[in-house]
Amino acid sequence: MADIPDPASDAPRQPVGRSEMPDRVSRSRKRASGSELERRRASASGPRLVVVSNRVPVPKDGSTKAGGLSVALEGALKQSGGLWFGWSGETVENPSEGARISQAGNITFAVMDLAKQDYDEYYAGFANRALWPVCHYRLDLVQIERHELDGYFRVNRAFAATLAPLLRPDDIVWVHDYHFIPLASELRKLGSNNRIGFFLHIPWPPPDVASALPAYHRLLQNFGAYDLVGFHTPQDAENFERCLVGENIGSSVGPGEHQIDGHRVRIGAFPVGIDTETFARAAAGAERNALVRRTRASLGNRSLIIGVDRLDYSKGLKQRIEAFSCFITSNPDFRNRVTYIQITPKSRSDVPEYQRMQREIAEQAGWTNGNLGEVDWTPVRYVNRTVGHAALAGLYRMSRVGLVTPLRDGMNLVAKEFVAAQQPDDPGVLILSRFAGAAHELDCALLVNPYDTEVCAAAIARALQMPLAERRERWATMMKRLQVNTVEAWCQRFLSSLSRIPAGVTEAHPAPDAERNPSPEPETAPA
Repeated sequence: MADIPDPASDAPRQPVGRSEMPDRVSRSRKRASGSELERRRASASGPRLVVVSNRVPVPKDGSTKAGGLSVALEGALKQSGGLWFGWSGETVENPSEGARISQAGNITFAVMDLAKQDYDEYYAGFANRALWPVCHYRLDLVQIERHELDGYFRVNRAFAATLAPLLRPDDIVWVHDYHFIPLASELRKLGSNNRIGFFLHIPWPPPDVASALPAYHRLLQNFGAYDLVGFHTPQDAENFERCLVGENIGSSVGPGEHQIDGHRVRIGAFPVGIDTETFARAAAGAERNALVRRTRASLGNRSLIIGVDRLDYSKGLKQRIEAFSCFITSNPDFRNRVTYIQITPKSRSDVPEYQRMQREIAEQAGWTNGNLGEVDWTPVRYVNRTVGHAALAGLYRMSRVGLVTPLRDGMNLVAKEFVAAQQPDDPGVLILSRFAGAAHELDCALLVNPYDTEVCAAAIARALQMPLAERRERWATMMKRLQVNTVEAWCQRFLSSLSRIPAGVTEAHPAPDAERNPSPEPETAPA
């Protein structure tokens, strides 16, 4: 997500265990009660935003990394000053007590390191070998280890113990993603009465899938400590409510509202956007980018088909390459007339399932090139490296087709970036999985079932042959939606809803209709 600072203190600390927590909490509170913290509290005016995320983009050289969600959250924090808290990204032998604090403008960054055992159990273990596959409907990949489950809750207690002494009574806390489901519950145990919101950036499955989660009931119960729980799509929010009802957790007190252990929880859909205009300008100016120029020259007169995904089994890369192979086989006239570039940076290479997938996808790309390629034509260019944001914008803009076909995705911002990058007079065509959250807004794309190879192959052929008038009409409708539902608007909608919830109040109050349906109504798609 961002560059991470070097580890700081070498003070000894062992992986946090249950018996260690009370001492650690009391020590953290003692450190936080010094005069410096008291001065900060005394000088504060109005509620402060506290963002919690697994990785924190701590600035280097005075600026944070410029990238979609980070930019939006940084902007929200800058409005009134705020705190950004989470993991440093570092695993060290002896993590120091408490958080490392740094300041950039009116934003305070607070990060903590993890011991190797904590990382293995909390992050590489339960978060990414149980929560991630279940939420992406891949029950066959779930790995259940009791010590990893214990580690997940233990590390969340450690994060809460480190964050609690940094909080002011009127802070608004915004927790992000599946790594921190228990965090609010742990903060409540430490006495926090703050307004705490949670946003899940990945899908939430229906009860018959979600119930495969280890500690399923316990995880659902932990959501009851939040004031507002947000999802990308109405379907995910509905799935979550069905899970609560099915497990008899709390009771429904109105549309999108539940009472759990005396605490009122509001549930809603808040589809995340992108910085549309900034990305469009970057794409328009990217023709000067050296990588873009070299790529354009290497293509000759061939049309570019592009896919950009982190290496993950949820992205449907195997099915996508199969669909492209089927397209070439079924449409021989397109041989040597198109090139498919798949940019796929490696991720989570320490997780066995990802190591195996890296080999399989590389072998499949090689097989396709060996069987379909020619001496002067490589059909698939498969790249396992990160490409800079500006270069990506330029590559999107010069592409005739964007292939975004995940098997399951919470939103998928690549789809939105591809649309924002297009030339208004001659836009490319987006082929989008109907199982991506973005399909709820970008329904003027060619929506496909990524499991159906022949349908995806036919969509590629249709996109390459689509008349200009139809391409313009589809693009204009989608672009209008992206200009309304920006990432800044997403931040404002969620925080506005959370801010209207009285801190520390658990009585039932009906939510305004705007909070139940915060996203704009979709417009009619062209035929």
